[in-house]
Amino acid sequence: MRVSRLHDPFRRGQLAIAALFLSLGFQYATWAARIPAIKTDLDLSAAEVGVLLMAAGVGAAVSFPAVAWLMRRMGSRRLALLSQLGLALLLLALAAAPNYPVALLVMCADGVLVGCLNVAMNAQGAALEARHERNTMARLHAVFSAGSLLAALLASGMTAATESVPAHFGAAVVLLAALGVTARTGLLDEDAPADRPDPADAEAAADPEAPGSAPAPAAPEPARRRWTVPSRLTLWMCCAMVFGTVAEGAMNDWSALYLKDVAEASAELAPLGIAVVSGMMVVARLFADGWRGRWGDGRVVLLGSAVAGAGLAVALVSGGVAPALAGFACMGLGIAAVTPCVYAAAARQGSDALTLVAAMGTTGLLAGPPLIGFIAGASSLAWGMGAVAASAGAVALCSTRIRWTAPAPVAQSEATPA
Repeated sequence: MRVSRLHDPFRRGQLAIAALFLSLGFQYATWAARIPAIKTDLDLSAAEVGVLLMAAGVGAAVSFPAVAWLMRRMGSRRLALLSQLGLALLLLALAAAPNYPVALLVMCADGVLVGCLNVAMNAQGAALEARHERNTMARLHAVFSAGSLLAALLASGMTAATESVPAHFGAAVVLLAALGVTARTGLLDEDAPADRPDPADAEAAADPEAPGSAPAPAAPEPARRRWTVPSRLTLWMCCAMVFGTVAEGAMNDWSALYLKDVAEASAELAPLGIAVVSGMMVVARLFADGWRGRWGDGRVVLLGSAVAGAGLAVALVSGGVAPALAGFACMGLGIAAVTPCVYAAAARQGSDALTLVAAMGTTGLLAGPPLIGFIAGASSLAWGMGAVAASAGAVALCSTRIRWTAPAPVAQSEATPA
C-alpha cells in the first residue's frame, strides 16, 4: 500500500528542507535584482557597488569558524530556522539602510547567515537521504535554482508596480515567512544519519575489555565533536568543491560576454548563454538523483565533470555561436550534480567537514569570476573560458580520490521532485 504524501516521513522532510533551499535562492536573488535601485538610493559609484557585493561573499567565506561552532552547539535544525528568519529580516534592514556603511554591515551579516543556512540545510538534506536511504540532494539544489527564478519574476512584477524597494522587500519577507513555517513542520530533529548504524562504527564503538553485556561508554563523544585537523579525504572534497563552484560561478558571469565579444553573437542572443547554463543545470538536478541511484555519486561526478570540461573545450576550439551554446549546455548538464554529491559526501564525515567544504564552495564562487577576469585581461576571454573547462577537468581528477558510498537501490532513489 502506498503511503500518503502527507503522512510519508520522507516526503514531509523533503518538503520542509526544500523550503529552506527555496528560501536561500529566493532571498539572494531578491536583493541582487534590486542592486540598481539600491545604487541610486544610496548614490553609490560602480566601485562601491562592487565592494557591496563582495561584502556578502567575504561574510560567507569568513563565517566558517562560527558556523562550525554553531552547528555543534545548536544542530542543523535550529541553525537553519534561525538563519532563515535572520535572512528575511536582513532584507528589511537593507531596504531601510540610511547610508553606505550600514549597507555594507548588512551585506556582511547577510553573507554570514548565508553560510549558516547553506551548511544547515545541506546537513538536513544529507541526513534525510541517510535516514530513508533515498536520494534527494540534487532535487533540493534544483529547488534553490527555482527560488532564484521565483525572485526574478517577483522583482519584475514589483518593479512594474512600484519603484519602492521597501515595498518589494516587504512582499518578499511575507513569502519567506511562509517558507519558514513550512520548513518548521518537517525538519529532522537530529543530524545523525542515524537510523541505520554502520557495522564498522558499531565495532569501533565496542570496548573489547568491557563486559559483553555493557555498552561502550559515551564519555568520548565530546572529544569527537571538537574541531580536528581535516582529513585527506575532506581536503579532496574541498578541492572538488572549489573547482566545481569556480566553473559554475564563472559560467554565470562570463558566458554572455563570451558570446558577444568572442563568438560575435548579436545582442539578442548573448543572454542565452546564462539561460542555457542555468536551464540545463535545473533539468540535470531534477534527474540527477535517479542517476545517483543507478550509478553512484562517484560516477555521476566523474563523468559529469568530464563531459562539462570536454564539451566546453571542444566548443572553444571550434568557435562560433552554435558550438558555444552547445558547450555551455554540456557545462550546465555535467557540473550540475557536483555540489549536491560533494555536500552529501562531506556530511557523512561530520558537521565540521561539511562546514569546511561549504566554506570552500563559497570561496570558489567568490574567487572564480575575478580569476577568470584576470586571465582574460592577461590574454583573452577565450583563454579565461579555457580555465573554466580546466576547472571542470580538475573536478574529475579530484573525484577519483574521494571515497564515495555505494549507490542506493534504484527503486528507492526515484522520488518525485519536492
